[in-house]
Amino acid sequence: MEIKSLEGVPFDNIFLAFSRAFEDYEVQLNKEQLIKMLKRRGFDPGLSFAVFDSQKIVSFILNGIGHYKGAATAYDTGTGTLKEYRGKGLATALFNYSIPFLRQHSIHQFLLEVIQGNTSAVSVYKRLEFNITREFNYYIREKSKLIRVENGTGKFHVIRPDQLRQLINPSLFWDFYPSWQNGFEAIEREPESFEIIGVYDGHTLTGYCVYDPESGEITQIAVNKNFRRRKIATRLMNIAVSNSLSDNVKIMDVESSCDAMNEFLISAGMEIKGKQFEMLKNI
Repeated sequence: MEIKSLEGVPFDNIFLAFSRAFEDYEVQLNKEQLIKMLKRRGFDPGLSFAVFDSQKIVSFILNGIGHYKGAATAYDTGTGTLKEYRGKGLATALFNYSIPFLRQHSIHQFLLEVIQGNTSAVSVYKRLEFNITREFNYYIREKSKLIRVENGTGKFHVIRPDQLRQLINPSLFWDFYPSWQNGFEAIEREPESFEIIGVYDGHTLTGYCVYDPESGEITQIAVNKNFRRRKIATRLMNIAVSNSLSDNVKIMDVESSCDAMNEFLISAGMEIKGKQFEMLKNI
């Protein structure tokens, strides 16, 4: 067996390995969904690596490359090993192999998220000197249980993805920094997938929501701190839910310590489906 980058490897081979590695997971992705996910997360095959047994991928790490909190970052968008090859330390070997290549490309940190209940994976990452930086909740709920009568005031406008970064003052809207998959860069990598609506009071943006109608995922929802308690978030969520083409609505990576957002989502009928750790390693 040998470790090589995924540069030039046919995507069908990557998809086959991904499907086999995660075949026992509750949520399965088809080829188009995996392509969409990897694009949004900045997948770079040249800085992603796999263990090959002859020509077959048996373990892999799919890295996204971008910036996180101002620093050049690699993001582990998926690490998996085929069942019959587990317990051989292949994931650890892949991480250790990849670090020098990431450093050569001036990558300063390695970021990932892991389900808290996956204690074996958490232990591996801790041994690799990843530190827990935050805890996230993620929510899933049937669309039919979320639609409510719209209320509140203010005019709606559609916002283009390329306008969002210029319109939003994070200190005025955010209670916590978005995760890798929910940040501005992720939205800008795949703008055609998102719809963005803003509520205005005159010329002042009072709230906005970024969502993916196809998947039902709400990526960002935030209200100007000077305009809260006016049902603006409820209106935004109602529109996103109503326009969703999916049976389920999902909100990923809500910081567990953000009481205001978690309380709002629960009051809106969302249910916590699970919890994750965000983990970071300086390289």
